[in-house]
Amino acid sequence: MTLGTIVSNMASSVQAQRRQIRRRMQAQRQQLSIEQQQQAERRICEQALALIERRKAQTIALYLAFNGEVSTALLIEKLWQAGKTVCLPRLHPFAAGHLLFFRYQPDSVLQANVFSIPEPALDLTTLIPQAELDMIFTPLVAFDKQGNRLGMGGGFYDRTLQHWQRKNFLPVGLAHRCQEVEQLPIEEWDVPLAQILVG
Repeated sequence: MTLGTIVSNMASSVQAQRRQIRRRMQAQRQQLSIEQQQQAERRICEQALALIERRKAQTIALYLAFNGEVSTALLIEKLWQAGKTVCLPRLHPFAAGHLLFFRYQPDSVLQANVFSIPEPALDLTTLIPQAELDMIFTPLVAFDKQGNRLGMGGGFYDRTLQHWQRKNFLPVGLAHRCQEVEQLPIEEWDVPLAQILVG
């Protein structure tokens, strides 16, 4: 067996493990009751607001919950009330696999993307450059204590968060307690998060 074959087999094994974890975690997330989801949302909202206050963050990127992800609706409402700038991601129309961020307000127009996830309309007047973001709160499928994050597999957030230490923003994951695993099998392109808030 050649070295190339061994490396290829190892990569296939890691990918298979990640697929298995995704399936298991998505199933667990779906089994949470509405009450459990609401409790998680409230706990995470409190933690996130405290963190935002500590960091004096003004421009904050969030996501709209999809498929059992921790809801950000309450947090978004609180941030609007506090006069913060809230942004949502949109799939980049030209650079495949990348995200753009747009200001999100109560009257913002949303449209479903190719994954059926609501995202802001492509309105350049509301585009927020990544350099202006103070924090990015990300969804995730699974996480471990080392801050590793497993997403849906598209790599959108990994590309966005690349070299975040040299940028202005702090990346923070939001998760249900049931999404934690002992150790994630990681790939070279995975970007660990600065912090993960757990509800």
